[in-house]
Amino acid sequence: MRQRKHILLPILFGAILLLAAIGAIFIGAIDIPFKMVWGSFLHRLHVSSDIIVPAFYDTAIWQLRLPRIVMSLLAGASLAVCGCVFQSIFRNPICDPYILGISSGASLGAAVAIILGWDISLFGVTVPALLTALLTLVFIMGIGRFSHHSSTQTLLLTGIALNFFISSIITLLIVVNQQSMQKIYFWTMGSLATVSWGEIGWLIPVMIIAFIFLYYHSKDLDIMQMGIESAKSIGVNTQRTTYVVLIVSSLLIGVVVSFCGVIGFIGLIVPNIIRLLFGSSNRHLFTYSIFFGAFFLLVADTLARTIAAPSELPVGSITALAGAPYFIYLLLKNRPSTRAE
Repeated sequence: MRQRKHILLPILFGAILLLAAIGAIFIGAIDIPFKMVWGSFLHRLHVSSDIIVPAFYDTAIWQLRLPRIVMSLLAGASLAVCGCVFQSIFRNPICDPYILGISSGASLGAAVAIILGWDISLFGVTVPALLTALLTLVFIMGIGRFSHHSSTQTLLLTGIALNFFISSIITLLIVVNQQSMQKIYFWTMGSLATVSWGEIGWLIPVMIIAFIFLYYHSKDLDIMQMGIESAKSIGVNTQRTTYVVLIVSSLLIGVVVSFCGVIGFIGLIVPNIIRLLFGSSNRHLFTYSIFFGAFFLLVADTLARTIAAPSELPVGSITALAGAPYFIYLLLKNRPSTRAE
């Protein structure tokens, strides 16, 4: 019965996600009539139709709305799954790539690339973002190994401090380089307004490879929840699993940030919701986080481009409005256990 449930639920969530994505096509600063959307799809499928679709609507659908809808699904799923990994590795429900500074580290690399003029090339932004994301992770893990205190608490506090430090560096870069202020601001607040099909084409294979890899290690991550010594006694190479899984997650985060900027709190909220609904098995967490994370960012981006129309809000501000109060709630909820550590 349980196995059947975990087969049917992804199908149901996939159908809901598809309907939500289709609905998002119609909503925006300018609403697109259903007839125009239907006619545009028929035209792209080379199906004869009497519906005449103005070029304005066709461009809005295929070059503006659909790319950002698809990217919101992919990025939301990626951030949510990476949040599951970080919470599982650190055994702490208030860990996520944003709070630990990995996302900010990636944005620092992107900001430097923009200032140097490397953003004219796709890899010019992506590679520095990947490198600085990995360097941030290495620094945090290095502090954790050097410290003799509680590793979970030390890593969390180090990540939070590093997040503020990197944000201050980016602010200084903006002040010193006024001509790049608009572009750098994009990375610090997060936006899907300028994503393209080319970027989606690069993200999809990276995302698929990372998901397969993380799903393969999900059983080891479950065993590690019992404790490092217990996992070692069973035969799990805990150190290798920790490093490799965190590196893969950080690489995926770096790619997402290089395309979308810093979008926080999805990796915090979604895994905790999934854990409450479906338990703590990482296979279930990864599976359902894909759907919930995609839906979360899709809704956030739709709100970002509609509630202040014709202006547009950074999608990171929308996710922060939901995530910051939830983070405070988790801090208060887990305060006794944190002290006990």
